[in-house]
Amino acid sequence: MDNIEEDIRALQLDSSAEDNNMVPNENGAEHEESVVLDKMEEDLKGESHTASHMEEDAKPQIMHSEPQAAVEVKEQATPEPVEDEKNKKRHLNVVFIGHVDAGKSTIGGQILYLSGQVDERTIQKYEKEAKDKSRESWYMAYIMDTNEEERVKGKTVEVGRAHFETETTRFTILDAPGHKSYVPNMIMGASQADIGVLVISARKGEFETGYERGGQTREHVQLAKTLGVTKLLVVVNKMDDPTVNWSKERYDEIESKMVPFLKSSGYNVKKDIQFLPISGLCGTNMQTRVDKKICPWWNGQCLFEALDVIEVPLRDPSGPFRMPIIDKFKDMGTVVMGKVESGSVREGNSLLIMPNKVQVKVIAIFIDEDRVRSAGPGENLRVRVSGIEEEDILSGFVLSSVEKPIPVVHEFIAQLHILELLDNAIFTAGYKAVLHIHSVVEECEIIELMQQLDPKTRKPMKKKVLFVKNGAAVICRIQVTNMICIEKFADFQQLGRFTLRTEGKTVAIGKVTDLRA
Repeated sequence: MDNIEEDIRALQLDSSAEDNNMVPNENGAEHEESVVLDKMEEDLKGESHTASHMEEDAKPQIMHSEPQAAVEVKEQATPEPVEDEKNKKRHLNVVFIGHVDAGKSTIGGQILYLSGQVDERTIQKYEKEAKDKSRESWYMAYIMDTNEEERVKGKTVEVGRAHFETETTRFTILDAPGHKSYVPNMIMGASQADIGVLVISARKGEFETGYERGGQTREHVQLAKTLGVTKLLVVVNKMDDPTVNWSKERYDEIESKMVPFLKSSGYNVKKDIQFLPISGLCGTNMQTRVDKKICPWWNGQCLFEALDVIEVPLRDPSGPFRMPIIDKFKDMGTVVMGKVESGSVREGNSLLIMPNKVQVKVIAIFIDEDRVRSAGPGENLRVRVSGIEEEDILSGFVLSSVEKPIPVVHEFIAQLHILELLDNAIFTAGYKAVLHIHSVVEECEIIELMQQLDPKTRKPMKKKVLFVKNGAAVICRIQVTNMICIEKFADFQQLGRFTLRTEGKTVAIGKVTDLRA
């Protein structure tokens, strides 16, 4: 018994010494954050979480019976949450987009394997599972596609999330669905991304299918640009395929077709776009540069290098706090999930949940699985709050600073660009669609077409318009069914840009120019 007590005392001393060592210099930490929390100013909205992560988060903790004294010591010795080392690295959200079957999930899985996030035994298990389903080449995708429906069909449905690190950067991978039925899920993924990786299959026939009218390559690029993904890595995948065999001619053909389209979607090809060839299944030209024996003509970077050096503008950690909520659940209290679009948050802060105007207190903050004291813009967080029940929160609500809460509106003025209306539809007052803005998905109606914009000068035309067709730019008044939290595009780009969709098709993209309560 005496021995046990001595051990416990030693434990107490060790842990208190650890606590003293671990408490960071807060001023230093804040300074570090303001320098490092860089992200693209054109940055985006909420995010969706895989079911498997939800299950992990919601698991009740199993308490093992222990001697009373040991339990007391544990309570005293619980270390303070610490600004993790990882906060010193910049953090970027990368969304993988592109046509169905281009290889997005396989590349995501390969990245996790190469960066040591998945062990050899797990890979062997997935290989066997894929072989049993007669789908040998799908095993890498199983790392990202975790539910049974996705594995049976070989199609991503939800937005898969995973994390990996390089020397300078922490990345969150968002694996968006490529199938047209799941575009709303893809919008959710792209809306929280800082940079995009557009995956194109080099296999004969597959690039053409994705690129033609109705293919998801085109729609994904247009949506990514609208949702604020300003930097795009275009990876030409499946270069190892027998129909391609690392052919420079095929790679050049794809690049020459994509460049004009990327320009027409609003990208500056020289500054914002980078092309590179890879094989997702073999992992070639991903972590290390491709061997000259395999591909003698490629002299550029590999995927990891390209991701590491991509530059995104710094954002202001001292702005008003904004975190669109994309999910909520119960775990020792009410927990909300989302991405910080502006400002910083610290344990003990009082915040508002809008549009309810409910004041809440921040109890704990988690980045990935780690508890931290504070977090700045661009971080994907789980925040435990007190003062509200989980059932009173909906996806699309915003966690906001008390001093400067986010505006709540029923109606707003917007500048719209009509992409492609459904057959025989005309765009006029009374037109109904589904509005996607940050994590909000809400039915809306066009109340009034105010002015049409001249396509060349982008200035309002004098003639009053009653309807417009494809390709037109127009200023209009939009009304939503329920109150929503949005900002003017000029004030907060990521909370002021949106898409309109009808019957599973993106018909218009736009930005909020004025608010009406």
